[in-house]
Amino acid sequence: MLLRYGILIDLKKMEQRREDHEESDEELLQRALGAPEGDLRAFEQLVLKYQTRIVADCRFMTRDDASADDLAQETFVKAFFGLRSFEGRSSFRHWLQRIKVHHCLNHIKKEQGQKWVSIEEESAEEPERLQVAPAVYEEFEASDSRERIANVLESLPATLRIPLVMRDMDELSYAEIARSLDIGLSAAKMRIKRAREEFRLRYQNTAGAAKSQSRSA
Repeated sequence: MLLRYGILIDLKKMEQRREDHEESDEELLQRALGAPEGDLRAFEQLVLKYQTRIVADCRFMTRDDASADDLAQETFVKAFFGLRSFEGRSSFRHWLQRIKVHHCLNHIKKEQGQKWVSIEEESAEEPERLQVAPAVYEEFEASDSRERIANVLESLPATLRIPLVMRDMDELSYAEIARSLDIGLSAAKMRIKRAREEFRLRYQNTAGAAKSQSRSA
């Protein structure tokens, strides 16, 4: 149930009302903008379409399971009140992801009482590894490896996990990530490169361990 600032969205009822034909984001946006006051049906469909991904992203960014649902709900509330400012220069999904990113970063800063990253880069003591694209977690929503992927993401340090999620799940540009995290463009690229390498290494290690356990069972 979503209740913020007088907006009430029952997510369970929304699931029951899903139609066989799914409207595009553009169609739903037009209906939401043209709907009379109190008619949230079009916006509810947008929430239903993206809620699972947004909740998961909030969890990965903050590593705070207890707050993930609330952060996702607050993201949708911000989107609802900002609909008329959406200019369509990007997709609705990309716009929504940017709202989520900024909201989660503010949450992290508030919880820590300070900026989550320092201006200086982390020490580069880790050995160099061949960069491998992290395509494995693109299958997250449909994969039976979902729990392992989530565990690997959550095991990464914040300085690697957050920019990785922003780039490869939220699909933000390097420039947007650098601005959001208040770091240089080269630093953003380096952190994402290192995060991809670390993710691949840890995922391969957990996959190998899982295979060994299944053979010994």
